[in-house]
Amino acid sequence: MNDRNAKSSFRGLGYYIPAIVVAFAVLIAVLLADAQKRRLEEEYLRSSTTEQLGLLRSRLEGNILGNIKLVQGLVATFSTEPDMSPAHFDDLLSRIFREENQLRSLAIAPDFVVNRVFPLKGNERSLGLDYRKNERQRAAALQVMEQDRLIVTGPVDLVQGGRGVIARYPIHAGKDNAFFGIASAVINLDKLLASSGFNDDLKIAVTLSSKPHDSGEAQIFFATPDTVDANPVDMTIDIGHETWTMSASPLKGWQQPSADLGAFRAGLALLAMIIVAPMFWVGYLMKERHKHILTLQDREDRLETVSQRLQLALDASKAGVWEYDTESHALSWDARMRTLYNVPQERETCVYDDWRRAVHPDDVEGAERIFEATIETEKPYTTEFRVRTGDGGIRHILEHAMTYRTSSGAKRIVGANWDVTEDALLQAELLQAKLTAETQNRALEDARRVMEHNSLHDALTQLPNRRFLDQQLGLAGNGDGRPLTLLHIDLDRFKDINDTLGHAAGDEVLKHAAGVLRAHIPLEDFIARIGGDEFVLLSRRDPAQADFTALSARLIEAISEPILIEGHDCRIGASIGIATRNDADESPEQLLVNADIALYEAKRRGRNRVEAFNDELRLRTVEVKRLSDDILRGLERGEFRPFFQPQFDAETLEIVGVEALARWEHPTRGFIAPDVFLPVAESLNVVARIDETILDQALFQATRWEGQGLGIPRVSVNVSCQRLRDEGLIDKLKAMNIRRGALTFELLESISFDTADDGLRQVIEEIKALGIDIEIDDFGTGHASIVSLLELSPKRLKIDRRLVQPLLESTAQQSLVRSIIDIGKVRDIETVAEGVETLDHAALLRSLGCHTLQGYALARPMAADDFLAFAKGRSWMPDAGITPAKAS
Repeated sequence: MNDRNAKSSFRGLGYYIPAIVVAFAVLIAVLLADAQKRRLEEEYLRSSTTEQLGLLRSRLEGNILGNIKLVQGLVATFSTEPDMSPAHFDDLLSRIFREENQLRSLAIAPDFVVNRVFPLKGNERSLGLDYRKNERQRAAALQVMEQDRLIVTGPVDLVQGGRGVIARYPIHAGKDNAFFGIASAVINLDKLLASSGFNDDLKIAVTLSSKPHDSGEAQIFFATPDTVDANPVDMTIDIGHETWTMSASPLKGWQQPSADLGAFRAGLALLAMIIVAPMFWVGYLMKERHKHILTLQDREDRLETVSQRLQLALDASKAGVWEYDTESHALSWDARMRTLYNVPQERETCVYDDWRRAVHPDDVEGAERIFEATIETEKPYTTEFRVRTGDGGIRHILEHAMTYRTSSGAKRIVGANWDVTEDALLQAELLQAKLTAETQNRALEDARRVMEHNSLHDALTQLPNRRFLDQQLGLAGNGDGRPLTLLHIDLDRFKDINDTLGHAAGDEVLKHAAGVLRAHIPLEDFIARIGGDEFVLLSRRDPAQADFTALSARLIEAISEPILIEGHDCRIGASIGIATRNDADESPEQLLVNADIALYEAKRRGRNRVEAFNDELRLRTVEVKRLSDDILRGLERGEFRPFFQPQFDAETLEIVGVEALARWEHPTRGFIAPDVFLPVAESLNVVARIDETILDQALFQATRWEGQGLGIPRVSVNVSCQRLRDEGLIDKLKAMNIRRGALTFELLESISFDTADDGLRQVIEEIKALGIDIEIDDFGTGHASIVSLLELSPKRLKIDRRLVQPLLESTAQQSLVRSIIDIGKVRDIETVAEGVETLDHAALLRSLGCHTLQGYALARPMAADDFLAFAKGRSWMPDAGITPAKAS
């Protein structure tokens, strides 16, 4: 086998040998062409660099020569006028230095001693310099005299800083043209190079080398940031005494690719592919041809084997085989098919009608439809039908057929038939037994489902019940890491409907609410009624995508739609608390508690709203629990006591009353204001007890003040709705035997007088009958209508501080307060202004007609003893030099 595989692989490789040879030849040609291209590019770069460097050399030589010639003219002028005045010298030099050149300075040294220099500034130290005594200058100066010609040296580092090229000229003067001295001109090297065009277009290095007869190592005195490459282009400049060598190479080096190198190589590659690819394709076609020949031989061998196996299978399975020509309609049946369809064996040919006549009439249409569909779609099929036997019996036939095309394109169908009568009868018996068993199982399953549904669902709303919710919470607590969110939904004003319309109407409301929840909650969420008017939604969706706050708002809006029940237009609302599990260790039970806390917060904030549980609520819950315990303990220990704030006649500023305000003297936290403890006290249903405690102490203090000779006309105390509903309130008030007009009950306008029941109105009327006045507190900020308030016929209206405080700045606010006062005057109701912060407030309210003033401008709330001293001292009166108290 291994030898055969090796021979086959070698034979397959042999088809590609010509292509491989051509590929190697093309590769060599491509490499040679690429090398030639790169060599030509390098020669072009060298030629271009030589041209640029020659241009730089010409500019540099021209600039040096121009500076030298410029100074030579000056020297010639000085030779004719050796006694030139300093002013004339400076004027002549300034005109030369103003021209565009690279000269830095010029010094005149008669007899080698410098006596003139231009410019003088920065070169003062050069005056008086004797070149014969200066080691650095002596040799060059004497050489000028000896050779009696111009000598240029450099570059040199200048004393003044920088680098320069020095041109020294001999000066002759007098009639005999005798040697007078030397002139030294300094050319700025950096400026010289810059003006000559030395920049970063090339990599350049300039070195200083001596004349051939001089000795000394060449030194680089100019170089671009990029180092010159090896094998550069070199050029020399003879500046007189020195020789400069300029070396240059391209910025990107000698081996930089040309702009069209990529296109050139791509063209070579494309040309190589055009040559080589057809050769490999021919080799591939020859290989495939040989493979196909071997495949055909193998198929012939397998076909013979399959034919033998097929014949054996047909003999063993007793299957009848048939073939149908769709064009000639010829039908070919073997002996087994003739037996199955009661056709004599001696008949030479069979026709389509032989088959059709044998098929049961009820099955003919279906069998023909399948047969015709197979002819049209050429898809295989399997079907079963019945055949009538010669003795009137029924034979069940299983048929499988498929379509194929001959080499000439003719469409034919070949199939096989089996007699499956015994199997069909057995399947019919099994099917009947199965149907009977399934019917019984369905009945049992239906009964089980009904029982399970009833045990897990609420009978009224058909929603899951608390037991079902507990199961779902148990599944949610398996620590699968998925998010878990609970919505605790409580219907608002449901109790009012139950109390007024009866429980049947309440049931209709519950069913309506359940329908609303079903309609608005996604199918993947779980909603349950856990009792009364409370529902819980459980969701495993991602809170970031689900937006449960928006969902809750939609639920509240839908539930708040009016409902027509028994001819009554009923309106309810809903409060919803949301809790989401953020800690994997947090149990679903705790999450339900958190949702309940959030629901309580929603109800506390006014109902018909949504609140989500958070750390602040958690801390507040702990604080409320602690505060609740302290309130109950404080009631037992008598820690609640009244503070008294006087009320003053707006005209005379005499005290006409005092309001008793509840304060809690906590043993560790000091005095606590009502806005802190009253909401918690309301939840504990102890507000009535606090009201009763404050009332008892206020009446006691009023009796005490009367005994001290202090006549306080009346004492006002706040009374909660909870206190008004105390069944024993009237009896307790009767037992106190209170003087008529001495006590006033302040009722908050936020108490819903519009919907107050007859019992609450009756209590208020009985209180008024006892001689106790009624005041409406915080008037102008509540929700009750003016008509319903005035129907109570209160003695006084207390204008809320939020209406009083902006009076000085707002004329609109003044108009509003004046309207309230006018309403009171029309109905013979007194008005009391709260929050009088300044005497200006007092004066304005007096001018508006307000009867009574109360606020920090006149007095703050104070303990009983402090109030007694305040009332006796009368320090608030104008003649006592009152300084209004400042609001805190």
